[in-house]
Amino acid sequence: MRLAAAMKRQPLAWRYRLLLALLAGLAAAAASHGRWLGAVDEAIFDHYVARWSYPADPSLLIVAIDEASLQQIGPWPWSRSVHARLLDRLTRAGSKRVLLDLPLSEPDRHPGADAALAAAIARNGQVVLPVLAVPARDGRLAEERLPIALMTANAAALGHAEVHVDADGVARGIFLQAGIGSAHWPALGLALADLPERAQGLPAAEVHAGADKWVRDGYVRLRYTGPPGSVPQVAYVDVLEGRIAPASLHNRRVLVGSTAAGLAPQLLAPTRRHAPMSGIEYHASVASMLLQSRTLRGMPPMWQHALGAMLVMLCVAGLCGGRAATILAISVGLPLPLLLSWSLLRGANLWWAPCATLGTALLATAIWAAWRIASWRRRADRDPLSGLVSRPRFEQALQQETCIGSGECRPLALVRVELDHAGGHDDRPGPQAGDALQVAVARLIAAHARRPRDTAGHLGGGFAMILPETPPSGACQVVEDLIADVRRLPWAADAGNVRPTLSIGVYCRVPGPGVPADAFLHGAEVALRQARANGGDGYVLEAG
Repeated sequence: MRLAAAMKRQPLAWRYRLLLALLAGLAAAAASHGRWLGAVDEAIFDHYVARWSYPADPSLLIVAIDEASLQQIGPWPWSRSVHARLLDRLTRAGSKRVLLDLPLSEPDRHPGADAALAAAIARNGQVVLPVLAVPARDGRLAEERLPIALMTANAAALGHAEVHVDADGVARGIFLQAGIGSAHWPALGLALADLPERAQGLPAAEVHAGADKWVRDGYVRLRYTGPPGSVPQVAYVDVLEGRIAPASLHNRRVLVGSTAAGLAPQLLAPTRRHAPMSGIEYHASVASMLLQSRTLRGMPPMWQHALGAMLVMLCVAGLCGGRAATILAISVGLPLPLLLSWSLLRGANLWWAPCATLGTALLATAIWAAWRIASWRRRADRDPLSGLVSRPRFEQALQQETCIGSGECRPLALVRVELDHAGGHDDRPGPQAGDALQVAVARLIAAHARRPRDTAGHLGGGFAMILPETPPSGACQVVEDLIADVRRLPWAADAGNVRPTLSIGVYCRVPGPGVPADAFLHGAEVALRQARANGGDGYVLEAG
């Protein structure tokens, strides 16, 4: 019981726990602000949403410029009169809104084709056209490339066609507003959705100065309907030739764009990395997400940093606490960031990046574990009750000092100490009085083994000291001072109790090649037995 009580780990004082928790929280906030683990966060996000699909909005339909359409209609680009015929088909079928994701910023080389398409756009009245961003290069300013004026004048809406791709090549989100100088164009998917202003619930656009810059705003993470092919598609040529029933086109939001691999760039989406997605499917997923209010928002940076710092502080405070708090911090605190991130994403459509918090908590746990292991190792070298070195560590030190003394021909003294009438002190009043006396004597012994190479140890029921480079006279002086200090302990003044005294054996000589370390222990034991035989409260010196 006494040993267990001595070995029991005590939690740090609350002020130190608070300081360590604050430092860890600041580290977590800094890691979150700097996005030091941003790549890992994105990998976790991809894993969370990889199989998180949902049915596409039933109003959406892609009219795909696919390989079959290219083979039957002819090589690209087609005359815009072909697009006019397709658009008239959609108008007669009663399509609700049409996105023409086509390059329309230059006049058509076929005479009358532009006028035919512009007239078809006017007849439909619900056509959305793309605005392209041309980056600054070769000394030229960035610019917006709108469809030609004839098309723009008859369009119901314009939208920017930019597809936002992260540094690793994956399209995870979209800027819902963008433009030169200010973010004034909605995204194509937003323009196609045509939601009432009050129902959009989208981030407000901010106006930025600088007429020469393409400005983005309103970033949201994109929740895809699923892997490529999740949004219903029909071939362009089938609609053009009337092979699609008008009822299938009625009241639909139609996206006309290329899905042919060689005609338009292919995107990587978190839903399925090995299956590239076309740009028109990207815009369809944006529209579906907005129409069904499935927008994934990022947590505001301040809340992101504060939540991470708070979780790390709680984890570190638990690690520095008692045993139960430590177990709770490791078993709950470490997995909590991942669980919380997943829960917020799935339950509230809110993305909170967990890796800064998790990484800081893991680092703090690793530091705590290293500190605990080092503490356990130090404790293994010490007697838990007296605080002196244990017997294995003492014998190791004796072996080392014997070798040094033999090589330098310097004397070495070994002192064995036992408390006289040790059993009688256990009957003293007060809790654990015998242990308290043992600790007091151990502290006095450690105080007299004060030089850097002196070693004080606990050996079984007694104590011992190694005094390197100490002649017999020096060893006797140390022993006499120790005996005098023990006699002055408070226990000596208690009437009716056994006065604490010591029996000490001293063995001193210059180690030689033929003198093992055990010889010093044996010599000191013989001297100790003689001191006890003399009645105790004294010492016997054996010098070689």
